Amino acid sequence: MRIATWNVNSLKARLEAVELWLGRAQPEVLLLQETKLADDDVPEMPFRMAGYELLHHGEGRWNGVAIASKVGMEAPITNFGDGPVRESRSTKDAPSAEDFDPLTEARMVSAVCGGIRVASLYAPNGRELDSPWYEGKLRWFDRLRAWLDEAASPGDALLLGGDLNVTPTDDDVWDADAAHGATHVSEPERARLAALRDWGLVDIYRSYQPASDRFSWYDYRAGMFHKNMGMRIDLLYGSRSVADRVTWAEIDREARKGPPTPSDHAPVLIDLDEPGTPIEAGWEGALTRVKKRSKSS
Repeated sequence: MRIATWNVNSLKARLEAVELWLGRAQPEVLLLQETKLADDDVPEMPFRMAGYELLHHGEGRWNGVAIASKVGMEAPITNFGDGPVRESRSTKDAPSAEDFDPLTEARMVSAVCGGIRVASLYAPNGRELDSPWYEGKLRWFDRLRAWLDEAASPGDALLLGGDLNVTPTDDDVWDADAAHGATHVSEPERARLAALRDWGLVDIYRSYQPASDRFSWYDYRAGMFHKNMGMRIDLLYGSRSVADRVTWAEIDREARKGPPTPSDHAPVLIDLDEPGTPIEAGWEGALTRVKKRSKSS
């Protein structure tokens, strides 16, 4: 079984790219983030035509998470079971810092797919240290950690995936010195990720792929993608029983190119039990080109 996570940065804008990628990579389960749609605006038909059930948890203009599954969908949970979220479909502006509460936003959806409890997560960005945005981000991670105690145990078949907006270590950012003093690399954020691992989850991609030069997010600006100046913030954290089944893990760099218009994130994939459909992720050629440009500059 192949499971993937992908922040698509607007499902409406990226629908064609998602359809093409589903045909190329053929995951059994795809976790989606930042759909930016309300539930009744979701384009379900393309997923159903491709053989997927779709579970979506959205609010409208901002955020939004989903699970697409070919292997069933049972026992859905939204927003950690804490009740409905806000409605932002008609909202022109994001909430102010004073009004920001990530626990009222569509950032978590979960279901049992193919015998595994999966959760699609979209953590707050945090924006800048010592701000309400950052404090809200830490509170959201604390709620995630509390939900694990409430709804699961380390012995369960469990997989958390999504855009967690934190790099686990300095190996997960192109230049730790350049990123120092910003969100995504701060110790309190990383401590929240460590708390998930301490609970009993495994950073599946890193356990399979030790290379420190492969990232899942690149800024659209300044040629960051072509320079391979990115961060690994899209993560798949699984319980030991899931991690022990992994036969392959990869970040699909090719999908970050499009077509047609790419997201700023690349999908992260794992295969359980046996290999899925082969894909060329594009890393070998890209890293060779980056090294050649570095030597010539």
